[in-house]
Amino acid sequence: MSVAVDAMGGDRGPDVLVKGAVDAARDHGFGITLVGIEDVLRDTLQRQGGDDLPISIYPASQVVDMEESPADSLRHKKDSSIRVAFELVRQGKAKALVSAGNSGATLATAMVALGRINGVRPAIATLMPTLKKPVTMIDVGANVDCKPVHLLQFGIMGSVFSRELLDNSRPRVGLLSIGEEGTKGNQLVKRAYDLLADSDLDFIGNVEGGEVFKGDVDVIVCDGFVGNICLKLSEGLAKAVLTMLSSEIGEGLMAEMGYPLRSAFKRFYKIIDYAEYGGAPLLGINGIAIICHGLSGSKAVKNAIQLAHELAKIKLADKLDNFLSIRQKLFKAVR
Repeated sequence: MSVAVDAMGGDRGPDVLVKGAVDAARDHGFGITLVGIEDVLRDTLQRQGGDDLPISIYPASQVVDMEESPADSLRHKKDSSIRVAFELVRQGKAKALVSAGNSGATLATAMVALGRINGVRPAIATLMPTLKKPVTMIDVGANVDCKPVHLLQFGIMGSVFSRELLDNSRPRVGLLSIGEEGTKGNQLVKRAYDLLADSDLDFIGNVEGGEVFKGDVDVIVCDGFVGNICLKLSEGLAKAVLTMLSSEIGEGLMAEMGYPLRSAFKRFYKIIDYAEYGGAPLLGINGIAIICHGLSGSKAVKNAIQLAHELAKIKLADKLDNFLSIRQKLFKAVR
């Protein structure tokens, strides 16, 4: 089975998405299905030199705009590229989905087309660089209003994701808060602290914002409102630091010091570049879906397709289902 790509989503149009698919198919050899307006995608694929690759096109006559209401897209655009791509996953014709389109519509369509695992609250997980190794932060935008039980579910899903993808046999889980003590934080955080502490996770307690990038924790749990701010603040800060360093060092000194300094800058940029991680998986649905940044370039799309393939290969959705199903009584007891 192939990875379905919503080839009409995103801010940069199908050229970038098709280029990412072509690069992924050429480098890794697995099948990809581009979903969207057939004539546009066929012409784009030909221009990108992908005719001889394992890439197929599946038609969808509608496109969901980036600013469109998720409810409107579900109601009025049943043949959108997002909806059709999810239908391919639901029907077993594709093993995973990648979209850089309207994230709200992607989330809403995922829940309608694929459904939730055991009724849990789906959440977006992302990998963030640290001084040691990548850390999983969950949720980073799917849920702006949460209950304590949702943060418990996020901790469980993040732990499974970290264990399976990053080979952490016993992931350390932390709760993002304003202080290390269990009494710190708002009511949501304090109640979630108790639930996580009583769980069978390797819960290490609260983690302050300044500790995130040390790499002493494997999974950081928060609600989607806080998580999305953290994610975008981190991206913006990394770019600002890189720009300020370049400005302070100057082109003259850069040229004088030559390759070692330029090489160091390239390594630093690779560490902080979100394109290296491709996209963020939507956990808690009956299938694999990767949500990409709307401004993703072809490199990010390529890596997102690779991530989708890898998560499907290790059967992450099935493992989440198994892990969550035995905890349904716990979730119901603390709602």
